[in-house]
Amino acid sequence: MTLNEYETSAADALTAQGGFFASGPDLPGLPLEARYRDLLARYHGLVDRLPAVIYLDRVGDDTMVDVSPAIEQLLGIARDEWRSRFMVWQEAVHDDDLERVVAESERSIATGEPFCLEYRAFHRDGRMRWIREDSVLIRDEDGAPLYWLGLMLDVTELTLARRELEETQTKYGALVEQIPAIVYVDLADEHMSSSYVSPQIQELLGVSPEEYIGDPDLWATLLHPEDRDEAVATYLRGRASGEPFVFEYRLVGRDGQVVWFRDSAIVLPDAEGRPQLIQGVMLDITERKAAEAQIAYLAYHDKLTGLPNRAMFDELLGLSLARARRNDLGVAVVSIDLDNFKLVNDSLGHEAGDALIEQLAERLRYAIRDTDLVSRPGGDEFLLLLADIDRTPPMPGGQDGASIVAESIAVRVEHALRDPFRVGDTELYLTASAGISVFPVDADGAIELMKNADTAMFRSKKAGPGGYVVHTADDADAMTRLSLSTRLRRAVEQKQWKLHYQPLIALATGTMFGVEALIRWPEPSGGLLPPGEFIPLAEEMGLIEAIGDWVLEEICRQDAMWRAEGLTLEVGFNLSPRQLWQPDLVDKIVSPIVVAGMDPTRITVEITESTAMTDPDRTIEILREMHDRGLRLAIDDFGTGYSSLSRLRDMPVDILKIDRGFVRDVDKDQNAGSMISAMITLASNLGMTPLAEGIETEAEWRFLADRGCELGQGYFFSRPVPPEEILALHRRSTLTVIDGEQHA
Repeated sequence: MTLNEYETSAADALTAQGGFFASGPDLPGLPLEARYRDLLARYHGLVDRLPAVIYLDRVGDDTMVDVSPAIEQLLGIARDEWRSRFMVWQEAVHDDDLERVVAESERSIATGEPFCLEYRAFHRDGRMRWIREDSVLIRDEDGAPLYWLGLMLDVTELTLARRELEETQTKYGALVEQIPAIVYVDLADEHMSSSYVSPQIQELLGVSPEEYIGDPDLWATLLHPEDRDEAVATYLRGRASGEPFVFEYRLVGRDGQVVWFRDSAIVLPDAEGRPQLIQGVMLDITERKAAEAQIAYLAYHDKLTGLPNRAMFDELLGLSLARARRNDLGVAVVSIDLDNFKLVNDSLGHEAGDALIEQLAERLRYAIRDTDLVSRPGGDEFLLLLADIDRTPPMPGGQDGASIVAESIAVRVEHALRDPFRVGDTELYLTASAGISVFPVDADGAIELMKNADTAMFRSKKAGPGGYVVHTADDADAMTRLSLSTRLRRAVEQKQWKLHYQPLIALATGTMFGVEALIRWPEPSGGLLPPGEFIPLAEEMGLIEAIGDWVLEEICRQDAMWRAEGLTLEVGFNLSPRQLWQPDLVDKIVSPIVVAGMDPTRITVEITESTAMTDPDRTIEILREMHDRGLRLAIDDFGTGYSSLSRLRDMPVDILKIDRGFVRDVDKDQNAGSMISAMITLASNLGMTPLAEGIETEAEWRFLADRGCELGQGYFFSRPVPPEEILALHRRSTLTVIDGEQHA
């Protein structure tokens, strides 16, 4: 069949259908040739321009009469190829859909009903397309089928979108019905009416979905009065902007229960871009809000007494001082500490101690003025803040008004403690020592106020229980401190130090393998001041680096003397927090060691647990550098701080020194024993060697050794001693095995 014959058949078939291709009133008078050309022009005018594929197939012989040029865009098949090969269509159909398509085609032929189906086919470039095909039979005047006239549309995007929508609707429906939140769809109209709300509204607010949808004003009505204006305004602003918006508010349910919601909404526009729908999720955050409130409360309050804690006290003190400076007012801080409170805990237990603290807190509330603040920083310590004190009226003897008020409060506190406290069946009489510091009389800032109040409180304790002391600018403590500072600076210049050494013991055998170097400061009276008495001041004065340099220098000198006598020991020494952060620390440690001919692996550098955790990331870097240079590392006083085990695991630590507080009576105290065993296991699991400090009895030693603690030190083996005694101690420790037993 020629092309003209194809086109003639197509035109005839379409003419037989009537409509656009049928002979109009202007056609009967035309010659047959003109009529044919007119029909052909109409045919091409429509078929060749449509974005859809139109085809014509002859019924019965599988002859493809014609197809529109759009077939090439749809499936990559040329028009001529389509008309010349019937199988080209079947080859394009997806294998999983071919049987279904053929069956539907055969059904249509058998019944004469239209063919209508969606199926997948492949473009020649490999892309899969979804096709919707509709086909009808064209019959002759006697009703016999002549042709299939069909339309093929590319519905890929539509089908995928529809399927995605169906999946989304399924998931969305399941989600909406199950999540602990209310999902809603509002119309962007002037009434803020809702077209949908999920069933959870019944459970959360006692309102049915039908009631909510039927009353456009119900949401605003249910809003908590304190939140209503802001919530409605936020909603309207968000809707008008067209941007997603999130806000939090409270709704009051039918039962009066207040429910906090976090409302996350998006605005869906219409075809012109105007807001059409608002779709949102109202998440019940009542528990979160309660938890946040509790956390916020605990951040500023003492858990036991409910009093403001140190954080709140510091903030309010700062505000009080700012007001005082502006208005020439006075501020006083009173530091209170119970006398001999430890005896209560030791004799009656901590629960009784807590009950006593609660009663004391209540009495202090009544002892102060309404404008004053009582705070509990912790333990048996309390702080009073007396703010906005008028200083202008003249006082007897020129005394400042703030001092007068503070002393009167201190007296009221004394009176508040006169009556006995009752804990269970026990009556207790308590006294407290108080120290007072006044702004601007003897302090010009918060730090100085606190420090002076504490100093005065300690002076009060020394003077006797139950009194109070007002700090003065020429306080004797300040003179003592000045004297200590002067002496300390002179000691650094003249290197007035001594090193004592405490033996380190292998607990399995009782033999000494090393020593810990401990600095001492000789006093004029002939005594030795321990490091805790002067190292903090040395750090504050910037003298600690010079002291640390002397310690390392002395260790190297002493080690050379021991080696000359045939004694080779491991030596440990402590780094203070400020020393740890000094520049070029590792070189400052390793260089003198190497110059002295010592093996760095015999040197153990100790830092406290709290120092290690002050800035763990920076600490890890420094420790790794030390370890890479051969130094051994130890965490001292383990258990007294708040270590992050994940951080501790990452630190290249060799020895974990268990604080003496856990070792005391470990053989008698079951809880202490369990704690020690756990620490030993922890050290082993972290690849560290446990070392117990403060061993004072043979029973403690045996207990620790039996639990796998490898190393130890303490007075049972030896106190820190001058270096000349170490050789004898070492020789004695090597002779401890007698008749198969170890002896100290």
